[in-house]
Amino acid sequence: MIDISPELLTIIMLGSIFLGVITGFPLAIPIGGVAVIIGYLLYGTTSLDLIYSRIFGLVTNYTLLAVPLFIFMGGMLERSGIAEKMYDALYLWLGGLRGGLAIVTVMIGTVLAATVGIIAASITMLGLVALPAMVKRGYNKSLASGTVVAAGCLGILIPPSIMLIVYGPMAMISVGKLFMAAFPAGFMLSGLYITYIAIRCIVKPSDGPAIPHEERTVPLLKKTTMLLSSIAPTAILILAVLGVIFFGIAAPTEAAASGAVVATLLALAYRRLTFKIFTGTALETLRLTGMILLIGSCAFAFVGIFLSAGCGKVVEELILSVPGGKWGAFGIIMFIIFMLGFFIDWIGILFIIIPIISPLVEPLGFHPLWFAMMVCVNLQTSFMTPPFAPGIFFLRGTVSPDLGLSMADIIRGVIPFILLVLVGVVLLVVFPEIILWLPDKMIK
Repeated sequence: MIDISPELLTIIMLGSIFLGVITGFPLAIPIGGVAVIIGYLLYGTTSLDLIYSRIFGLVTNYTLLAVPLFIFMGGMLERSGIAEKMYDALYLWLGGLRGGLAIVTVMIGTVLAATVGIIAASITMLGLVALPAMVKRGYNKSLASGTVVAAGCLGILIPPSIMLIVYGPMAMISVGKLFMAAFPAGFMLSGLYITYIAIRCIVKPSDGPAIPHEERTVPLLKKTTMLLSSIAPTAILILAVLGVIFFGIAAPTEAAASGAVVATLLALAYRRLTFKIFTGTALETLRLTGMILLIGSCAFAFVGIFLSAGCGKVVEELILSVPGGKWGAFGIIMFIIFMLGFFIDWIGILFIIIPIISPLVEPLGFHPLWFAMMVCVNLQTSFMTPPFAPGIFFLRGTVSPDLGLSMADIIRGVIPFILLVLVGVVLLVVFPEIILWLPDKMIK
């Protein structure tokens, strides 16, 4: 066993992870490798008992059963065709506005976030349905692609969100309350996106031209029927999941099971449910759940060694010593999370950072639910900030070469939306009631 100061060990452990990530290794390998090697050097074979107990505690956490259930629900809904029907209906209603198709894209992305909750699925769907419609009608390519990425990324914030299910048990916060807090925060971002698009297209109409009237000439009754018939299934699913949580009927895990059943029935009702689709959804659920639990297990092992070696205390003292009191500490935490988003997946950021910073929330005097939501809103940027930027790469892998969309177009397009997320963070600091009001109304 080696004798080393916690300060130096903190630098070595965090630096090793960063080095492993930037050299291209999958996130689980450097995190797990550092945990095993440092743990053995510090404690010998007894470190394996600590690592085992933490991993066992994670994979047997009852709340995390909601993860595969919500993933299955989202995958099944993605294949039901509801999103395409809703886009067609809103296209007829709002296409005549400047920037109308981009506004519709944000609205559909918001609805997908409240039902699908998987950004890869949301961005892929919007990239196939909404992006070609905008580009072919003369929309600025950067605006169109940025809108698709930003709208699709809302799925990791607006419930049912896998991020919130992962966050809750680690910070000892009710997942149901996180769900209710995330709704207004997510809708606020959606509203900021729509406002930006509308103002930009008013100032510069060529970026988002209105659709000619002849393309939207449909009787009012038919337009209304199309809209209601596409909204009704979505409303049923939201009520089946989030309604039962809000009214105190079921916990998030049981609500996830309810949502999985309702999504399957909707796919059946739309005649999209086949054995191939069912097995494909199940396999995708298994793959995504396995990835989350693998990264989570390695990160939990890392954090266990990190905290037991006194490194957590080093980080705590460093943050608390930042000038500016609690807001200075809050600012440095937000900055660290924002910068990590350039290089590390949100799963790794949560599993590594949350166990370390959660004990600081009470000494700093912040409301735990508000602080958790600030972290989650901040993490929206991690999907759009290169070089990691999974949202950008999901769209790039989906878009047809015929559209002539370059990586530079997408990166230019997401920059305004990254800034809007940061504006949202500031608004939530100034008006914390946006986050805290709805959870207080939940039926216990």
